[in-house]
Amino acid sequence: MKSSSIERRSHYYKGLGLLVAVCVLLALMISSVRFGLHSYTWDQVVSSFDSSNQTSNDFIIIQTVRIPRALIAALVGGALAVAGALMQAMTRNPLASPSIFGINSGAAFAIVLAVSFFNVSSLIQYTWIAFLGAAISSVLVYGLGSLGRDGLTPMKITLAGSAMTAFFASLTQGILLGNGKAFEQVLYWLVGSVEGRTMAMLQAVYPYMVVAIIGALLLSPHINVLAMGDDIAKGLGQNTVYIKLITAIIIVILAGGSVSVAGPIVFIGLMIPHIVRFLVGIDYRWVIPYSAVLGGILLVGADIGARFIIMPKEVHVGVMTAILGVPFFVYIARKGGLLK
Repeated sequence: MKSSSIERRSHYYKGLGLLVAVCVLLALMISSVRFGLHSYTWDQVVSSFDSSNQTSNDFIIIQTVRIPRALIAALVGGALAVAGALMQAMTRNPLASPSIFGINSGAAFAIVLAVSFFNVSSLIQYTWIAFLGAAISSVLVYGLGSLGRDGLTPMKITLAGSAMTAFFASLTQGILLGNGKAFEQVLYWLVGSVEGRTMAMLQAVYPYMVVAIIGALLLSPHINVLAMGDDIAKGLGQNTVYIKLITAIIIVILAGGSVSVAGPIVFIGLMIPHIVRFLVGIDYRWVIPYSAVLGGILLVGADIGARFIIMPKEVHVGVMTAILGVPFFVYIARKGGLLK
């Protein structure tokens, strides 16, 4: 009876914490709309939704620049964090994330290849090409990490991911150096940024990414079992191959969709899952929603900060997350060990 009461209290506080995090995310998104090189009052933001003001500069900037930017940052940050949490659970590797395991670089290479040799410019095509690149990279990393008698191990898949990241990055740079037009077209996108993105770009990817996040939430009880290890999961009757396949598809959709709209933003998928597990434990029924919200908070907050460092110019948000993520990566790498 006492144990049940403690568990209910724990769920209450976790739910309350999630609600507070959602409020923080909404506050940051509002701040993202209001503040920047040109700041707007709350009344100006509200009046921008009045259709009679469509010709005003305030309406154009708020509705076509600031609001899409805030929404894209929140969605991409949450998607990358959830993808990282799923990867760390599936591989039992604390260093697993879309950026480190080559998924982001594979998606980026696929888009650069399509732009350079096939003159692709459609946003919808970008989305599917990024998905394809992410899927191919995932298969290659998983295959390389599974070679040998001992099968898939955290160290082997980390090395395989690092190798594929370097491989795709080298190919991407080689193509861009030989194609000046493609370089100009995708340079703004390769550094990872939510600046200059439009609502059309968001509309091209958000249905797939929202469905994938919902799928991750529904899958979370099975992820709890899978995170215990394949032998224990099979002993409890779980079809691990089926669960891993669905999880991999969700990861590809989240990472590929994020890269297609914002470029290869790094380290969010590494940092946020560790922070979330520190806050709420290893129950993925809480880890997944917390990761989605805190990932959005990190990217929206980093994007706001990037506007003020060297005003009137901006730092790309991909640079901001890299500055935050490198020390965190070194800490986790030195700490080592499997997820507990």
